[in-house]
Amino acid sequence: MKVIVFGATGMVGQGVLRACLLDPRVTQVTAVGRAPVGQKHDKLADLVHANLHDYSAMQSRLAGFDACFFCLGVSSAGMDEAAYTRITYDLTLAAAKALLAANTGMTFIYVSGASTDSSEKGRAMWARVKGRTENALLAMGFKTAYMFRPGAIQPMHGIKSRTTMYRVFYAVMWPLMPLLRALEVADVKKVAGG
Repeated sequence: MKVIVFGATGMVGQGVLRACLLDPRVTQVTAVGRAPVGQKHDKLADLVHANLHDYSAMQSRLAGFDACFFCLGVSSAGMDEAAYTRITYDLTLAAAKALLAANTGMTFIYVSGASTDSSEKGRAMWARVKGRTENALLAMGFKTAYMFRPGAIQPMHGIKSRTTMYRVFYAVMWPLMPLLRALEVADVKKVAGG
């Protein structure tokens, strides 16, 4: 299987990239970004591209993939809706359209977030924009499309967020992770048991 990863230098993307490189079913991984990922691996190729809103000059290099993991994104903190939409919606859809044109049988996996608003009418700006992005991706015609909505992500294997606020959060919360995980398992058992 050949996969393409967007956002492989971010915290989530680093984890996805690591999992892809370790999976024997994945034969090739191409990381797309404005800078190289800074890793060397027999299965890994960097596709450095400055303008992530326009893929017309490199359309042929996007062909031949079975799946895309789209992990690129930013926090909405301090952003207005127009700026957040440009990154979250416009940038994502530009990549998705280019990939779909080059790979009609592709599976697209989008990393979204818990509490995303699929109705696109809620009060939280980020949730509306994420919901609109998810809805557009689901309507595009990919072979399959998955919207992954994590509520929290625990970085492992030395992976760190590039966002200072998240690094501080994880440093403070790290000692509580075993407790939170235990509570989550107990809640899942409760739901599963009725």
